[in-house]
Amino acid sequence: MSLKQTEILEKRNSIQERLAPRWPLFFILLILAFLVSSSLGKYKISIPEIIHTIYYHYMDPSQIANTNMETTLFNIRFPRVVAALVIGGGLSIAGASYQGMFKNPMVSPDILGASAGAAFGACVAMLFGLNTYLVQIISFFGGLLAVLLATKVTQRLSHDPILGLVLGGIMTSTLCSAGTSMVKLLADADNKLPQITYWLMGGFNTINKERIASILLPMAVGFVILFLSRWQLNVMSFGEDEARSLGVKTKRVRRMIIAASTLITASAVSVCGLVGWVGLVIPHIGRAIVGANFKHLLPTCAILGAVFLVSVDDVARCAFSVELPIGILTSFIGVPFFYFILRHNRGKGKSDD
Repeated sequence: MSLKQTEILEKRNSIQERLAPRWPLFFILLILAFLVSSSLGKYKISIPEIIHTIYYHYMDPSQIANTNMETTLFNIRFPRVVAALVIGGGLSIAGASYQGMFKNPMVSPDILGASAGAAFGACVAMLFGLNTYLVQIISFFGGLLAVLLATKVTQRLSHDPILGLVLGGIMTSTLCSAGTSMVKLLADADNKLPQITYWLMGGFNTINKERIASILLPMAVGFVILFLSRWQLNVMSFGEDEARSLGVKTKRVRRMIIAASTLITASAVSVCGLVGWVGLVIPHIGRAIVGANFKHLLPTCAILGAVFLVSVDDVARCAFSVELPIGILTSFIGVPFFYFILRHNRGKGKSDD
């Protein structure tokens, strides 16, 4: 590594050390993202009107003159914005946790097949014409079962549990993807196939208060487990043997992280379809800002992921005459970033040689 590269690295580390303890300041971005996103749409609402409506909705509803605006905000805008914030934050911390556990910055929340399993479950439910809530429930449990199947492979590779998880995830994802393709082949091309195809591209257009409420509990459980495991993630990122020598029960911690991340990922996919790249891209941005210490990294990723996804959703519903599936936009952003990471890592490896 050259002297100039060393100086750049030291300067970056110095900036991260100063920013890391100040991660709560990012909550300002979160509040701004909520207000701005709630104001956008075909029916324009100013931010002062939003604040006024929220205040009097709970304090004195009789002071709200425009009841249509109140209905629009609380029944349409707020559920959608909250869904994007919660799901974006959840996928980001799940991705960051998996990257720490697997010691691989290219890992994403769907590595163990949670997204593929949830998608397969939803497609089967839509094939049989079930209602929206049954589709969500079957999708959720499909994600859980897929990860459970992936973890069974670890028992066959007890000498290398991380490799076992990766292979199990590949096998399960491939199996569920094949099942999804079979469902699309069997689906009615005039009715059910378009519904399945559009759902697989992801979106928040079907979000309402009831659907948000149904995922809050599993999401909250996943968030709490991962936040309480931050110091253990720090230790595990050094390696399996080092973690055991420091008294960390690695098998137990791995199960907790997998369970929490699966709850988050399966819940997200069950309500909005497949939304890729968020759990891969945002942890890299978080590490660039506050460093690799999970004490600061996880809350930073939660906030940045929430802001990122709600911003992408704003573009999806407002930038064009028709609403774009959000999975398309996240891919357009994520793929170039992934390529940038590969080039950066390759350049770093050459400079080290």
